[in-house]
Amino acid sequence: MDPATWNETGTSDFLLLGLWAPPPLRPLLWAALLAAYLATVLGNGTLVGLIALDQRLHRPMYRLLAHLALLDTAYVSTTLSQVLVHVTARRATLSPARCGAQIHLGISLGSCEAILLAAMALDRCLAVCQPLRSAAIMTPARCAILATTAWALGFMLSVPNAAAALRLPFCRRRPPVDHFFCELPAVLRTACADTTADHVLVYGLGTPILLVPLAFILASYALILAAVGQLPSAKSRLKALSTCSSHLAVVGLFYRTVTATYLRPRGSSALPAKRHKLVAVFYLVITPVLNPLIYSLRNREVHAAARHALARFRGWRAVLS
Repeated sequence: MDPATWNETGTSDFLLLGLWAPPPLRPLLWAALLAAYLATVLGNGTLVGLIALDQRLHRPMYRLLAHLALLDTAYVSTTLSQVLVHVTARRATLSPARCGAQIHLGISLGSCEAILLAAMALDRCLAVCQPLRSAAIMTPARCAILATTAWALGFMLSVPNAAAALRLPFCRRRPPVDHFFCELPAVLRTACADTTADHVLVYGLGTPILLVPLAFILASYALILAAVGQLPSAKSRLKALSTCSSHLAVVGLFYRTVTATYLRPRGSSALPAKRHKLVAVFYLVITPVLNPLIYSLRNREVHAAARHALARFRGWRAVLS
């Protein structure tokens, strides 16, 4: 055994270079990240609360949307909370165990989201192509099975990727992780051994996890477009397509950022670290903030549920006072 590796001695932590900012601007960066974190938690939490409390939202689309909101909240809570601590620290480090856990959770939640988006595409396909039978097909029990399957598959399929990173030898004097959290591609670049086999494993497993749900989504929307084309009027076609616009926007945001990080060929890893961090900021900070807005800004049912909840709150306050 080589005594120069941390996974044999267990004494070395990962040093994260983090998000660079001049010292005078670090409080501003910290405040911006905190605002994004609070917006994500409050926005997604409000959406989950409305779906849970309002009977009108107890439909498959909203049940699956609640799981998506919980997933976004879990993701930012496992990564962005640590970033907030590190922004104000003089030295940002993570133990191998915590770094491995962050890698596993990040890949797991990303895989869950891909599968969950495919389940939501199935619901949209049934709603447009089989409007009279969709409620009988997508029962609450089947919807719960779909959501549970997404969570279970996401966590199970990510185990080999996380294990591949944890079994690599990392030198005591290895280069720091040029990132602001433990993301698998960034950690692999700091290993002391040849990581070719691990890259093959990462992309070999990551490609089907991401692309199989994407293929299912594309097939669902091909069926939707075929069904919409048979509708008699332009107004009915526009109405049918409008029910899918929010889901399409979220799918586009998710796959644009994930493919830029996890589905690049190994030879493209020479992209500047700043670009990697920019993509990570987008899917870690911006996308979770946008998702509840995308699903609620133009959704009349969510607006009605929010007004109803606000009216009930005012009624309770009047009774208590």
